[in-house]
Amino acid sequence: MKYCESVYCYQKRFTREVTVGDVSNGGVIIGGDHPVVRQSMLTSDTKDTAACVEQTLELVAVGCQIVRITAPNVKSAANLEQIVDELRRRGCLVPIVADIHFLPSAAMEAVKWVEKIRVNPGNYADKKKFATREYTDEEYDEELTRIEEEFTPLVLLCKELGRALRIGTNHGSLSDRIMNRYGDSPLGMVESALEFARIARKNDFHNFVFSMKSSNPKVMIACYRLLVARLNELGPDWNYPIHLGVTEAGDGEDGRIKSAIGIGSLLCDGLGETIRVSLTEDSPNEIRVCNDLLAQIPDLVNVVDVPCGVAPSWDPFAYNRRQSDEVQLMESIRCGGDQPIRVIMTEAGYDKVSPRIRPGADVRPEGIYEQMGVIEVDPRGDFVVGGPGLVSVSDGVDLPVIPAFRLLVSKMAEKNYHNPILLKDTLKPVDSPMPSEIALLRAAVNLGSLICDGIGDAILIRGELGAGRSLTLGFNILQAAGSRSFKTDYVACPSCGRTLFNLQEVTARIKARTVHLKGVKIAIMGCIVNGPGEMADADFGYVGGAPGKINLYVGKTPVEFNIPESEAVDRLVGLIRQHGKWVDPGPSDNVADSESVLTS
Repeated sequence: MKYCESVYCYQKRFTREVTVGDVSNGGVIIGGDHPVVRQSMLTSDTKDTAACVEQTLELVAVGCQIVRITAPNVKSAANLEQIVDELRRRGCLVPIVADIHFLPSAAMEAVKWVEKIRVNPGNYADKKKFATREYTDEEYDEELTRIEEEFTPLVLLCKELGRALRIGTNHGSLSDRIMNRYGDSPLGMVESALEFARIARKNDFHNFVFSMKSSNPKVMIACYRLLVARLNELGPDWNYPIHLGVTEAGDGEDGRIKSAIGIGSLLCDGLGETIRVSLTEDSPNEIRVCNDLLAQIPDLVNVVDVPCGVAPSWDPFAYNRRQSDEVQLMESIRCGGDQPIRVIMTEAGYDKVSPRIRPGADVRPEGIYEQMGVIEVDPRGDFVVGGPGLVSVSDGVDLPVIPAFRLLVSKMAEKNYHNPILLKDTLKPVDSPMPSEIALLRAAVNLGSLICDGIGDAILIRGELGAGRSLTLGFNILQAAGSRSFKTDYVACPSCGRTLFNLQEVTARIKARTVHLKGVKIAIMGCIVNGPGEMADADFGYVGGAPGKINLYVGKTPVEFNIPESEAVDRLVGLIRQHGKWVDPGPSDNVADSESVLTS
């Protein structure tokens, strides 16, 4: 199976065009030869017309091209008429998307008023109760027939009214039927989406896009690659556009890194016609990150094919870390094999940060680049690796980072070299500083993409010239890629009109209490829609159950219900204690303070 023409050379996947609204009157085209479309979602209550209108205008002002609004029930869906009417009265023509979960009746109302409908095959006319059962082929087909009967009226109305559709599958919210046959897997996500696509195609409706979202960049990347490979197998007329996004990415640097890894790596492989960066922040910030991320891609891709004839040495559809030999770096620190991916610094950077490192701190340099005897080669030539040691691509090689290191490991596999690999965020060290937010995105795309391919045993960041920021960025990239944990991992939804509490404030309060819990994953979800399913592999969950009330989860199991919001963070800490995951913070365990010391 192939998901792109070449892993060494950028070639934009060509798709059919999907129109969202009247193109002559403010609508947009997704796919074809058109630029990537930027979109975001409102956090306002859909029944609050004025708030939705004002937030939409704020988004459009910073470049948002499509705005999504939740429609959790028929009453909210009906109010979309008022929102759209007021936007048009004020001269705003941006296409509106209704976000539908569970209720076909809400979709049938919303489609009358908006330009696009998003449905999740995991819970639209399907069951999500975490029930385990075996389906015979006959029972499975009966369920498919029932879903077709529920979904077809929406398809036909979209076709009649000229609407677009997004078939949006989410990791962790697959139906029980899909889970029991395929598991909570990329294959299950793809097959769930294809079921709905076949119903659309059966009715000669093709104005739709796919999405495969996950809060885990590795899972997200594998899902999209598998989807495109399956579409390629199904035939050239299955060339539907792709909507990219890392869902529940969180906030701040962590949210930006996760999004850059997942979205950026796929854009660099030529996939993706529209993107949404999901941050637990004010919505306009999402568009600013979209703009910055898209601006980096032309510099991060290779548009000239590498005439190497070397097949990729890794499986692009399933994460497996490349096997390598261990080597010594400094003192008791080893690299390669089963060791964690290490964070290396230049000698100049090490000299700046080492006096500020607190005793016992997890964030510390683990090697000095100039002192490690790194074997550096041009992967385009017939190189020889003489003996053990870290191998890397030479500075100045006229290739972008991602194809250069992919070519390096593929040629090393041909030669049966097992040396560990040192990844660099840039092969052209910069002399003048770039904005930290840009250095972050570029490093996250380059290093994160390769790490999610299973490539790399150590990383070196030189695009960020601030020594302390460079060091913390390296560790944060490894954490976001799911390759190393030095602090708590948070899965936080970006908020929407369904949210039952202030996500930004609550996320900050939970982080203040739990940020020192290494290896613990906490999900913070605004409502039950993004509750147990979307949390996927979180250890603990804090989920809005009703206005002012919180439900707490252990994994996907609800254990405490309707807790007053004023008590919920304390009860969450108590639950973590009860399950043996709590440790009291020590002097070196305050990650926020440690990062502040390094980056000040």
